[in-house]
Formats: sequence, C-alpha cells, structure tokens
Amino acid sequence: MSISRVFIPFALGYFLSYLVRVVNAVIAPDLVRDLGLTAADLGLLTSANFLAFAAAQLPLGILLDRFGPRKTESALLLFAAAGCLLFATAHSIPGLITGRALIGFGTSACLMAAFKAYVLWVPGERIPMVNGLQMAIGGLGAVTGTVPVEMVLTVTDWRGLFTMFAGFALFAAVVLYFTVPRREGGDGVPDTIKNQIAGIGQVFRSPQFWRIAPMTIASQSMFLGTQSLWSGPWLGDVAGLPRNTVAENLLWIAISMVAGFLGMGTIADRLGRLGVQTIRVAFTGMAVFAIVQIPMTLQWTGAVLPMWMLFGFFGTAGILSYAALPRYFPPEMAGRVITGLNVFTFGGAFAAQWGMGLIINLWPAPEGMGGTIIGGGYAPEGYQAAFAVMTVLQVLALTWFVMFRRGRL
Repeated sequence: MSISRVFIPFALGYFLSYLVRVVNAVIAPDLVRDLGLTAADLGLLTSANFLAFAAAQLPLGILLDRFGPRKTESALLLFAAAGCLLFATAHSIPGLITGRALIGFGTSACLMAAFKAYVLWVPGERIPMVNGLQMAIGGLGAVTGTVPVEMVLTVTDWRGLFTMFAGFALFAAVVLYFTVPRREGGDGVPDTIKNQIAGIGQVFRSPQFWRIAPMTIASQSMFLGTQSLWSGPWLGDVAGLPRNTVAENLLWIAISMVAGFLGMGTIADRLGRLGVQTIRVAFTGMAVFAIVQIPMTLQWTGAVLPMWMLFGFFGTAGILSYAALPRYFPPEMAGRVITGLNVFTFGGAFAAQWGMGLIINLWPAPEGMGGTIIGGGYAPEGYQAAFAVMTVLQVLALTWFVMFRRGRL
C-alpha cells in the first residue's frame, strides 16, 4: 500500500487545523472594526478554539484507541465545517465564540489521529520522517494564514473566508473517510471502555508525565497563544508596522515554524543516534525559546523580523515531548498519552491567549491609534506585562524539569 494513501488525507485535515488556528492574527483588525472588540474580547474569542480543543482530548484518546483514526477524524471534521459556517454567519460575540469552539472541537483530532494512523500503517523506520512531514504541512497551513489570506481578503471579507474553510473541511472529511484503508478486523484496538479509562489514570499517575508536562505546557501555551493571535497585534502596536508589512512578517514567522518542525526533528534524530535523549533536546530547545522572548518583553525593535523568526523556529521544540513521552508507556496507550498531554497544552493555550488579552486590556489604548494598525491600537505596556508573565512561567517550568528527580528519564 502506498504511504500517500494514508498521508495525504490526514495532511489535508492538519493543514486546515493550523490555518483556522492562526488566521485571526491577520483578520483581527476586521473583527475589531466590525464588532468593536476589546483585547480581552479578542483573546477570548480566538482562544475558544483552544478550550474546545483541550476538552476533546481525553475522550479523543479513547476514541482513537477504540475506533481508529479514520472514523474519528472524518466525523469530527464535520463539526469543524459547521463551526466555520457558524463563524461566517454570526453577528454577535457569543455566536462567534460558539463557532470558534466548534472549529476547535472539529479539528481536535487532526494531529493526534495522524500520529495514530502512521503507527498503524507506516513502517516503523519511516514514522519519524512522516511525522515530520505532517508537522510541516501544518506549518504550510500557518503560512497560508498570512499573506495568502491577506490577498484573499482583497476579493472577499472574513465571512467569505470562513465559508471557504467550511467547504474545505467537508471536502477533507469525505476524502479521509473514503481514501484511508480500513484495518483488517476493524479500525480500532479492541478493549473495554473501563480499561481504556483506567489507562488515562495510569498516564496521569506517572512521574515521567509530571516531569515533562509543565515545561511543555508553558512553552507551547506561549507559542500557540502568541503565534495564532498576539504576534500580529504586537508587530503593529509595539513595532509600529503597517498592516501589509505585518502580514509579510507573519509569513516569515510561519516559514520559520516549518523549518523548526523539520529542523528540530532532524536534530533530535541525529543526536539520538549519538545517545542523546529526545527529551533533552526538547528541553534545550524550549530553554532557547524562553531566552528569545526576553528582547520581545523588553520591546527591543532593532531586529524585529530575525527575533520573531527565532520565536517561530524554537517555538516548535515542545512538540518533541510528544515523541519522547509515549516511550514510557505501552504502545497501545499511545493515543491516551499524547492526548493526555494535549489536554493541558491546549488548555494552557486557551488560558494564555485569553489571559494575555486581559493583561493587555489593563492599559488604556493610546488616543489616535485605533484602526491605524493591525491590533486596533492596544498599549505597548500591556504587551510588555503579558510577555513578562509568560516568560516567567516558562522559566519556572524549565526549572521544575531540572529539579524533579522522581523517575529516571
């Protein structure tokens, strides 16, 4: 069987997942203009995706291990299509939040289902390469959510854009369901629901889980929350860039993210052959990621694009934890291990994205700034405080990893 028969359908879903996740960084000024959103409103609206995503993870792990990735993801993508359509037609903040939450729920399986499918269908020695390509496709979705989206907005508005996303989600669901082969004997792993739920408890009782999870959560919360929303407003409100330049910078940040997904995986693979554990590589990458945020917190604008490209590259280091952590559990629990970590990662992303908006909102917007830049004119001091809080949390989590001594990794 050709690997592409499995890879392409799951790649389509993950491309869409990342595209709808990051697009608000570009359409933020349109949402602010049309609905009069505050920074807190914008943060809550966008982060609803992450909250629904996180809430779906524990049952998702059971569904993936029981019914298999083909059935699970194709069904969930129908919810994503409905969410995109609701977002496109909503005229109130509650309607937009509901649509965004449905999108998060509907795309919640796009990466985890792919990882599970590759374990089932791809030869073991080729899984790292295919996983890396999967992450790169997500990065291409992020790339598409920058300048290409800005170009589409010249011929339609954000409502038309999300109507297109709804059609794409439906198309991806159909392709996935009818293209990915069925496993002989069923798509899932036969086990009782009681045993599968007990397996979740086993994951959360593991000392290895609680050593690795905090730094992964802190790092990925900052990366996901910022890259999918606050990067665009920061470039406008702090660096003072015009909207078209912001979109171009977001494009390069997304390209750096693609390079990071491929590069960090390659680095971990090469060092692994030399006996260096993947989790050590992940720790180092996340530490560098935290250091990169220091000049951002200080609002140094001397080299804005290189600084943010480093943010995009090293922000991917946290994904290595998803390769390292399942090694401490039986293979049949892989779905529950990675989705268990995802519960906290995306729950943290929700809290970070909304929380940063709440912090930014504590400072009044300077007069005369509204509408001239992508963020709607939020105060630079607010960004400084928000970035400082997130950087401190990452440093504390990295310190926890170093100090935590239960269980050898």
